[in-house]
Amino acid sequence: MPTDNQGQRLQKVLANAGLGSRREIEGWIREGRIRVDGKPAQLGMRVSGNESIAVDGKPVAEKRLAAAPRYAIMYNKPEGELVTRSDPEGRSTVFDRLPALQQGRWISVGRLDINSAGLLLFTTDGELANRLMHPAQAIEREYAVRVHGQVTDDMLKQLVHGVQLEDGKARFEDIVSSGGEGTNRWFHIVLMEGRKREVRRMWEAVGATVNRLKRVRYGPIILDSKVKVGTWRELEKSELKELLLVAGLKDKRPWGKLTKPDDRKKKIKPGSPWKSRGSADPGGEGKSRKTSSSPWGKRK
Repeated sequence: MPTDNQGQRLQKVLANAGLGSRREIEGWIREGRIRVDGKPAQLGMRVSGNESIAVDGKPVAEKRLAAAPRYAIMYNKPEGELVTRSDPEGRSTVFDRLPALQQGRWISVGRLDINSAGLLLFTTDGELANRLMHPAQAIEREYAVRVHGQVTDDMLKQLVHGVQLEDGKARFEDIVSSGGEGTNRWFHIVLMEGRKREVRRMWEAVGATVNRLKRVRYGPIILDSKVKVGTWRELEKSELKELLLVAGLKDKRPWGKLTKPDDRKKKIKPGSPWKSRGSADPGGEGKSRKTSSSPWGKRK
């Protein structure tokens, strides 16, 4: 068994193999689901690559633990889909539409509830997924939100300064009006975290109701207008570089290349998912523009 300064941490090795995010795997270790050379794994354990590792009694193949290509995609989630691998009620999940993998598995970078739509990032790199979701990285999430109810300047100030929720204080980093009138108005808001139903609960805390919510940006990645609802595309090299940068990773492992039945030779360029930012329906599909979908442009 390697010493404390040798090898890599077990959870990192398994995350890089695509078994799950590092946080998930740490939970498996606590639950006793992972064994190394026949003995229960311990948090902080390091492995050299010569060990026999099993998860839930099933050996992890050496080929899977070896350096393998990793993948990352963006997916345009429709309302009505769950972000879960399976649903006991048989409802549609986002994983039903993702490309099949020969090795590893897709890990969702954050979640969207069943009534929310828009950008979801998926990767087979567990370490990258963990970094992108970790609060310490302070990565922005931007949403287009349609709000029902009278919205006053005082309410907007409360949301920026912070409102008290049952699981602690929460605040928007930025909020910009982006269309609509009367009791149905659109706003772009930015958060630095991703608590469950946080955006909806914050508006409820000031007396308004969210009746449409769409994520349009995660860190430097903006939802591509050419990615239709319910479809995906692979991230480009420049996007992958930006993701590693905001995640604080200098990992040089190779990226694989996925193929789609309808792959086109024409390069896909990012654009806006909306007709115009000032329209009364910024969450609509409409015709794409060449400008960014964010009123703040591309922010880290």
